[in-house]
Amino acid sequence: MKNHIEIKNIIKPFKRKIEVSSDKSISIRCVLLASQAIGKSKLYNLLESEDVINSLNSIRKLGINVKKKKKYYEIFGYGINGYKSKNKLTIDAGNSGTLARLIMGLLVNTEKQIKIIGDKSLSKRDFSRIIKPLKLFGTNIISKRNLPVTIKGTKFLRPIKYIERLGSAQCKSAVMLAAIKTPGKTFIKAKKSRNHTELIFKYIKIPMKIFKTNQYDYIEINGPSNFNGFKYKIPGDISSSSFFIVLALLSTKSEITIRNVNVNDSRLGIIKILNKMNAKIILNNKKIYKGEKIADIIVKSNKNLKGFNCPKNLNSSAIDEFLVIFLVAAKAKGISTFKNLSELNKKESPRLEIATEILKKIGVKYTRYSDNIKIYGNPNLKIKGKYKINNFRKDHRVFMMSCIAALTFGGEWRVEDKDSIKTSFPTFIELLKKLGAEII
Repeated sequence: MKNHIEIKNIIKPFKRKIEVSSDKSISIRCVLLASQAIGKSKLYNLLESEDVINSLNSIRKLGINVKKKKKYYEIFGYGINGYKSKNKLTIDAGNSGTLARLIMGLLVNTEKQIKIIGDKSLSKRDFSRIIKPLKLFGTNIISKRNLPVTIKGTKFLRPIKYIERLGSAQCKSAVMLAAIKTPGKTFIKAKKSRNHTELIFKYIKIPMKIFKTNQYDYIEINGPSNFNGFKYKIPGDISSSSFFIVLALLSTKSEITIRNVNVNDSRLGIIKILNKMNAKIILNNKKIYKGEKIADIIVKSNKNLKGFNCPKNLNSSAIDEFLVIFLVAAKAKGISTFKNLSELNKKESPRLEIATEILKKIGVKYTRYSDNIKIYGNPNLKIKGKYKINNFRKDHRVFMMSCIAALTFGGEWRVEDKDSIKTSFPTFIELLKKLGAEII
């Protein structure tokens, strides 16, 4: 079966209500925490992507019983000391940095040696940022900087004081997971980032205190902390929604309602940025579910978009969405500036590098200087010609960005590595077709 798609026509006007894939960040966190709970947990609407399936397979290897029921996944845990494994076990995280880093936090007290590996893309990413704090707990970790990582836990964990300066929710969460196994108080000073782990901790009643300032969150966790099995229904993913938000925004006479999406404040960067660009995106039917904010997202086409000088404090809450934000900037009137985007190049691929290559390929004027980019928008931008997108390390977000560009900018596109979407959004192409996209 071919591993590419072709798009030769822009999408026709549409007005639809849809639901996107479940939130990947929350899905992985729920799987890992359920594996450490005492008793049965039920996870409804769990994302069935490669990253989450790898998470389920990983806890199975660690002796946790997982059953797929008709409406939910059932996970039976044995508490924070409940992992059982063979010596020299290997866990394959595939493409998931979230799984690889977070499960390291849960392995700090395992008695047997465990190796964590990943695919070619994940193996190029920096793991030193999480290895350093986990070693402070007393855990033995062998790694040169990247995967593979070999970890052997200790019974004599000691609490730490940790400063997370990068705005990495993965690193913060890994330390938090290690802290629930560690006697005493662990203190974390973390630059603002996604707070899904904190909200789930609060829901499952892990002893924790949080003090917030404008730039940092101060977290205190008192361990060791056992907790009981829980029920959780995973909401829609705003990162997956972002592609449809931009599709509707840049299409002609179109409107979309994306239902039941997680609109956590730490993930709302794309909506804040696009509304500053005159998008007028509306959040409707708001509610709170186990601490998380859920809403329907309503987006209408807009030909009067304007450039925006994006402040750095919005970066962490939009880090996974900048690729499609760049497409909006390309069609906006005026200049848009985005600064300090170094974290973009530390994702599944060097996304800032690849995004600028795509912008250049389709004739968008921009200036790139270090980790900053200035995009000169053109509301009348329409492109012709043939475009081939490949060699992007099979990054799912680059693939999906290219599809949205093809469906809104014009031209004939061939986008390679269709299978990349299996890691996060397996139904992406199917959903585009339901909206009327002509995809071969």
